[in-house]
Parts: sequence; C-alpha cells; structure tokens
Amino acid sequence: MNENIFRILAAFILFTSIGISSYFRRKADKETGEKISRKVDGSVLMTVIKVLGLVLWLSPLVYLLNPAWMAWSKIGLPDSLRWLGVGIGIVCTGLIYWLFSSIGSGISPTSATRKQHTLVTSGPYHWVRHPLYSVGSSMFISFGMMADNWFIAVLGALAFIAMAIRTPKEEANLIAKFGDEYREYMKRTGRFLPRLKS
Repeated sequence: MNENIFRILAAFILFTSIGISSYFRRKADKETGEKISRKVDGSVLMTVIKVLGLVLWLSPLVYLLNPAWMAWSKIGLPDSLRWLGVGIGIVCTGLIYWLFSSIGSGISPTSATRKQHTLVTSGPYHWVRHPLYSVGSSMFISFGMMADNWFIAVLGALAFIAMAIRTPKEEANLIAKFGDEYREYMKRTGRFLPRLKS
C-alpha cells in the first residue's frame, strides 16, 4: 500500500481533531472570560505532562513531514491493521466532537474547574467521567497504527497514564465544587470506560 495514502488520512484525522479541540477550547475561554493557568496542577506533574505532550504532538508531525525520519520505530504492520487504525481514528474524531460539544464551556486545560462550570452528565459524560483522556489516548494509539510506528502508539499510552495520575486531583476538585452530586455521579459512571452493570 502506498505510504502516502496513510499519511494523507492520518493528517486529515489529526488536523480535524486538533481543529475541533482548538475551536471548543477558544470558545470556552471566550464564553467564560477565563483563562485558566496551567500552574494549578503543580509544577512537577505539569512539567511531565507538557514535555510528554510536546513529544506526543511532534512525533506525528515528524511522521507526516517525512516517514523516513521515524523509520527507526517502524513496526511492519500489515495494511489491514493500519486500516483498522484509520477506522479507529475516524471514530475517535467523531467522539472528540461529541464530547467537546457536550461539555461546552466547562472544558479546562487543568484539573481546576471554571467558576461557572456546571456538572455535565449528558453525551459521553452520561457513561464516562473522563472521556477526553480515553478518546485522546486512543486517537494517538490509532495514529501509531496508521503510521506503523510503535513510538507514537507508546506515547499515546504514556499520555493516558500521565492523565490518569492527574485524575484523582481533578475529581477531588469536582467533589469540592459539586459535593454529593458528583459523588453520586461517580457511583453510576466509569472513570475512563463505561461502567459494567453488576
């Protein structure tokens, strides 16, 4: 299969997702009049997340510019798995739009909540408390599949781990803001995946 086909599809999926995220984040800042400082999460954790995030975003861009620059981490996947990555990426792009349109102006770049934030329990938040972490990480893992690149896929998994480490602090902030309403919400939803009914 022509590598350029996967590069074009990967670029379309990546830049569409970035566009959706950027649009809703700017819209939230404008609607609330708030620009939340990333210092809220603490310097060490945010430094790790920033460095990991920079490498995470640069790796796909390097692949898109010239796959030969990322040849050292090529896996040798069959085209069928690369096409599966394309399919997962397309699904993730749709989910990204759904979750951002559901949370609206409540989106925040840190574990802090916005002053006027209301608890969102609709859309994907009806089943999952932190779908952005699950979907975003899945997007990068699918990108690793499209690019036939283990390094990009591993970075997606590491990004998920970093965000999972930050999640208890975020949930503590949400409990402080919403109290029992959030505790009840936690009982009926999964943290990163829908809760299985018992």
